[in-house]
Amino acid sequence: MIAESIVQKFKTIVGKDNAWTDAADLHTYAYDAAVVDPVRPGIVVRPTTTEALGKAVRLCNDNGLPLTVRGAGTNLSGGTVPLENGVVIVTNGLKSILEINETDMYAVVQPGVVTAKLAAAVEAKGLFYPPDPGSQAVSTIGGNVAENAGGLRGLKYGVTRDYVMGLSFFDVEGNLVKSGSRTVKCATGYNLTGLMVGSEGTLGVFAGIILKLIPLPAHRKAMIAVFESLEKASEAVAGIIAKRIVPATLEFLDNFTIRAVEDFSKAGLPVDAAAMLLVELDGHKAQVEEDAARVEALCQSMGATSIRVAQDAAERDRVWAARRAALSALAQLKPTLVLEDATVPRSRIPDMVAAIQAIAKRYNLTIGTFGHAGDGNLHPTILTDKRDTKEWERVEKAIDDIFDEALKMGGTLSGEHGTGTAKSRYLEKETSAGTILFSSRIKRAMDPKNILNPGKIIAVKE
Repeated sequence: MIAESIVQKFKTIVGKDNAWTDAADLHTYAYDAAVVDPVRPGIVVRPTTTEALGKAVRLCNDNGLPLTVRGAGTNLSGGTVPLENGVVIVTNGLKSILEINETDMYAVVQPGVVTAKLAAAVEAKGLFYPPDPGSQAVSTIGGNVAENAGGLRGLKYGVTRDYVMGLSFFDVEGNLVKSGSRTVKCATGYNLTGLMVGSEGTLGVFAGIILKLIPLPAHRKAMIAVFESLEKASEAVAGIIAKRIVPATLEFLDNFTIRAVEDFSKAGLPVDAAAMLLVELDGHKAQVEEDAARVEALCQSMGATSIRVAQDAAERDRVWAARRAALSALAQLKPTLVLEDATVPRSRIPDMVAAIQAIAKRYNLTIGTFGHAGDGNLHPTILTDKRDTKEWERVEKAIDDIFDEALKMGGTLSGEHGTGTAKSRYLEKETSAGTILFSSRIKRAMDPKNILNPGKIIAVKE
């Protein structure tokens, strides 16, 4: 238990209505969206000012209290599961868009700003913030930066790190650190911004974020290509990329996922398709129309049985809303859902799709596969019940095999979900013992007491 005297200090810093110690409140913050065991913290605090945030961080360090920062809790790798009797700092009290600069095309936001709200605010001004994680309706910018979140548009536009121009954050002692700038170029000092993106709250606590914006695309065109086999659909993905066509989005769904999504969303998806691709192109109208015609022709030549082009924005939005509902749709089918994001070079998508099929058969498991195939990022989703211990053992072996296959193909453990606790034990497989040692030294230097989200990404040995 956290001493009552320290609880009172937190209440003084953030206000008594923004510090919670009741069991029911604590349980709410004991888990995230990953399939890892929940851990109940000792207190949850919600700063509403930057000053209060810094003081709360310092109080944790002064008293050796493990600290986990939480946005919306949509994390899929256990990164926001706290330590027992530790402190959770919730950032949704810091939710202001401080500036949208139309002339220089950047935004300055607090970490608790919801991703979709920022996207809508900048779009209203004719600008565009491309990163679009599947949880964008609730996920926060701070969480996106902490995990280096991706999304459907990663193929053409990249991921969160490609839009972070600068950061302010509190170090473990509560000192405000500033890095990066509002300028297009910045070569001042160490690249602390680059270090902090994807650090999962293990090196500092975000206070403010400067994000690059770009012009809103003038024209968009979306289509659905239906295939009678997974192999043909995955080969079409590789074929589109090989032709140097770069869609804004290029999504893959297998039949199991299509059926689940259609049952959930009633969007009119082709439930008899073995697989389908969702493709959207954007940019100048003439280029979009030319590329769309090339994509249609290529898909037809590679075995597409039908291609449906969205006739208007409403139809396009309906299809994409259905795709974004894939995780929710699948989650209704079994008590436990394990969503992975092993990522391979784009040319290896056909091989990875085949490997996932073989793994599902080998372990007699239901695996629905969908994802951002255009950038090599598939989401094999295992539907199971963790209470079935024998089946869960097969699930764990299947996950091992999925990661091994991805790494053998020159891929990575995670394209956008982060490492957290769920993938930390695999990290040396992808990197090296030297990488783990180097990372541990950085962590130890920046967080001597190991209070900042301890145990995430790497385990620092005392």
